Amino acid sequence: MTKPMTKTQLVAALADEMGTDKKAASGALDAIVSIITKEVSQGGAVTLPGVGKIYCRERPERMVRNPATGEQIKKDADKVVKMTIAKALKDSVNS
Repeated sequence: MTKPMTKTQLVAALADEMGTDKKAASGALDAIVSIITKEVSQGGAVTLPGVGKIYCRERPERMVRNPATGEQIKKDADKVVKMTIAKALKDSVNS
């Protein structure tokens, strides 16, 4: 397995793909991340065509086990960010 792409590498690849400089690509990437963060934190969802859907899901209150002591602890309800991968991306990876 290779190392994940860093933000610097992603910005460079995005600038190359867009045919612009790295500053513009970095600004575009930061704007997209900001929009996704704002929408998902408000309970909405964002669909990235060909990539997937990012959304927030609420988890109910539940009992969990402390692995160190084995003690059962009640964990309050919380929210978790999920992502469903698009079929097109799954198919391209598996082909």
